[in-house]
Amino acid sequence: MKRLLYIALFIPLFSFCQNKKKSDGINWISFTEAVKLNDSGVKKKFLIDVYTDWCGWCKKMDASTYENPKVIEYINKNFYAVKLDAEMSDSIVFQNHVFKKTDPSKKSAPHELAVALLNGKMGYPSTVFLDEKYNMLSPVQGYLSVENIEMYMRYFVEEDFAQVKWEQFQEKFVSKFNQN
Repeated sequence: MKRLLYIALFIPLFSFCQNKKKSDGINWISFTEAVKLNDSGVKKKFLIDVYTDWCGWCKKMDASTYENPKVIEYINKNFYAVKLDAEMSDSIVFQNHVFKKTDPSKKSAPHELAVALLNGKMGYPSTVFLDEKYNMLSPVQGYLSVENIEMYMRYFVEEDFAQVKWEQFQEKFVSKFNQN
């Protein structure tokens, strides 16, 4: 009887926490949805999280960097946030080209869109930044801490990349996320 009572109390609590986490987190959408929104006139840059299900650093980045309230707020305000499974099977149509899995017979074969976004350098996690016209700003390979992702996001959102080289920007960068 106690077991049933615990289950009866735990399931609604678990559901509440799951729903709260979704609504309070990053507004992840598919690549296709982001393109549709961007093409409809609401222009934003793209932050694309290229991941795989087996990648431990991808999971760590999800649990730490992408759970930070300041990161969440900044991404939701300034980017179309896209989760792109680098090994997915679904086809994606983009700019009159159909991107698909490179070898459908292999579970771990990369998707053509992931290959294109990462310039063939397949490493996970990778964070890809595109501008509002779908031009590549930069693919960034590896785990990004809160401070590192803030640096990249501000570099592209504030358009410092148009005037300042990355190395100079890095040297002078001061986190706004760490200020109270």
